[in-house]
Amino acid sequence: MLISTIVNGERVETEVAPRRRLVDFVREELGLVGANVGCGHGVCGACTVLLDGQTVKSCLLFAVQADGHELTTIEGVSPVGELNEVQRALKRNFAIQCGYCAPGFVLAIEQLVDRYPNPTDEEIAYALQGNVCRCSGYVNIFKAVRELAAARAELHV
Repeated sequence: MLISTIVNGERVETEVAPRRRLVDFVREELGLVGANVGCGHGVCGACTVLLDGQTVKSCLLFAVQADGHELTTIEGVSPVGELNEVQRALKRNFAIQCGYCAPGFVLAIEQLVDRYPNPTDEEIAYALQGNVCRCSGYVNIFKAVRELAAARAELHV
């Protein structure tokens, strides 16, 4: 099936098998390996991408479902070799250890702080509940989100 989508700002038109998972399409056919294959059941969040600005688990979608939509992977949030503000906040707070879950957390946090400029702990927990980190105790991830929100608030004063 022919699909046409915008991936990280660039139009992609290609043939895909109707039952090809989005995560496999992105990783194997586009070479964008930031979205990881974790549980394969939409529980861990390692495969999180943005579809029209909304976080989705790419292991639960077929590539054909991206037809006509805009897809953003972790590779699309900042230029190669640079960190965006979410990634910098996570780094400053030692919030990510092995990094396997990082792409999903970065995209979830991007969406969270866009929706809630000053999120409560409950809003942070709710927004991040679909992402599992087996290395951290989440304390530093929450610290990074709070720091990011405070920095953004200073810019808008």
